[in-house]
Amino acid sequence: MRTSLQIRRTSETDITLRLNLDGTGASEIDTGVGFLDHMLTLFAKHARFDLELQCAGDTFVDDHHTVEDVGIVLGAALDDALGDRAGIRRYGDITLPMDETLVLAAVDISGRAYLGFDLGELPAKVGTFDTELVREFWLSVTRRAAITLHVRKIAGENTHHILEASFKAAARAISTAVSLDPRANGEIPSTKGVI
Repeated sequence: MRTSLQIRRTSETDITLRLNLDGTGASEIDTGVGFLDHMLTLFAKHARFDLELQCAGDTFVDDHHTVEDVGIVLGAALDDALGDRAGIRRYGDITLPMDETLVLAAVDISGRAYLGFDLGELPAKVGTFDTELVREFWLSVTRRAAITLHVRKIAGENTHHILEASFKAAARAISTAVSLDPRANGEIPSTKGVI
């Protein structure tokens, strides 16, 4: 099974994360940031990854360090669980509807870190959560996992819906990209022979 255990301890956060890419979508998540917990629960469910995550962070300052560091650790877990990337599909994309919202996500498990992220102008907060932290989260994931990820809002008005659709779309695209291609016969999906 393609799994990873990641532990990261800094002066700002203490994180333990377990990831199973070949799971059922089960999750146990407690980051101390309620909105992030909600988004990661959706992410695990729609990617069909099993995800256990505990984080104690300096949320008395704000949520930035927790959100950023959770992204770093999730990216590290993806990188580790994928190993040499043999047999994966490599690419995944979806245009995901959620009520009035439509979000596109596309991913390349490329070995090259890039985030293209545009959800338009959003209010500064949804509940108590700083909406700008969603971009910081995905920037941390893409940098640490060395993947290319594009997330774009095509339509949408409700901030919660837009952010939720972005996590669901990213989950579905990443899930497709990391899935095993039975036609690949365990080959690395690159003419270079390495990702």
